[in-house]
Amino acid sequence: MVYNEEIFVVRKGDPMAAEARKSADVARLREQARKLRIEIVKMLAESGSGHTGGSLSAADIVTALYFYKMRHRVDEPKWPERDRFILSKGHAAPVLYGALALAGYFDKSLLGNLRKIGCPLQGHPSSKLLSGVEVSTGSLGQGLSIANGIALGLKLDKVPARVYCLLGDGETQEGQVWEAAMSAGHYQLDNLCAIVDLNSLQIDGRCEDVMRIDPVGAKWQAFGWNTIEIDGHDMQAIVAALDVAETVRGRPTIILAQTVKGKGVSVFEDKAEYHGVTPNREELAIALKELGE
Repeated sequence: MVYNEEIFVVRKGDPMAAEARKSADVARLREQARKLRIEIVKMLAESGSGHTGGSLSAADIVTALYFYKMRHRVDEPKWPERDRFILSKGHAAPVLYGALALAGYFDKSLLGNLRKIGCPLQGHPSSKLLSGVEVSTGSLGQGLSIANGIALGLKLDKVPARVYCLLGDGETQEGQVWEAAMSAGHYQLDNLCAIVDLNSLQIDGRCEDVMRIDPVGAKWQAFGWNTIEIDGHDMQAIVAALDVAETVRGRPTIILAQTVKGKGVSVFEDKAEYHGVTPNREELAIALKELGE
């Protein structure tokens, strides 16, 4: 199975048909993001362990990647020309696991075993245990360096594939992120697109109180990146940003996505205490109702 190879395939010279197709795709992606959020809260509630807020804030971004933009094959996970996804904020593993399950990499029934002994769905993604996971992540600050290496290797091998790396805003307080930002700009890695989930919160509170990261856009631009700022829950804006990123030549692209931690469930939204706390039974019932389950 291949995702995205037929997106926007319409007759040449028919802009109305193209626009209609784009609107249909956005509506489909919004529905897919809703389903992903349902899987996230269900697996976290069942597990009783994991990260709720940052998984929900990234759901729209990850949906757009796996069900719109990225070229990947469920039945051939190591397809050489696949696009690569690196979840640098590895603690948000539930959003990746949910996307992989909905895409067909494994049966959804496995999601209920999140973080259990012997289950491949560990607290942080493991490429040795689960098909579809490119690299093991979770030690914050390292994902962009890994993405750089993969992107550079693809260029040297002349493989027409792209690399996408999702970081958290609190994660960008790590110095290694900026070393990686500098090297990606230096090597003109235009096959690399990084995305920062700017939900403004980390485990200890608001990012601006723990370690201020503003001005975010100006910093990435200073390192030679093409910078795009969007609403990270506006699916049309996400799709457009990913499309633009693919056309940029001579430099990497960073998408700065303004999001809400815990997005989609009122009891979790914009609350630092749900960074690493899972829904109880009452909260799960509220979440499923609000998500239309």
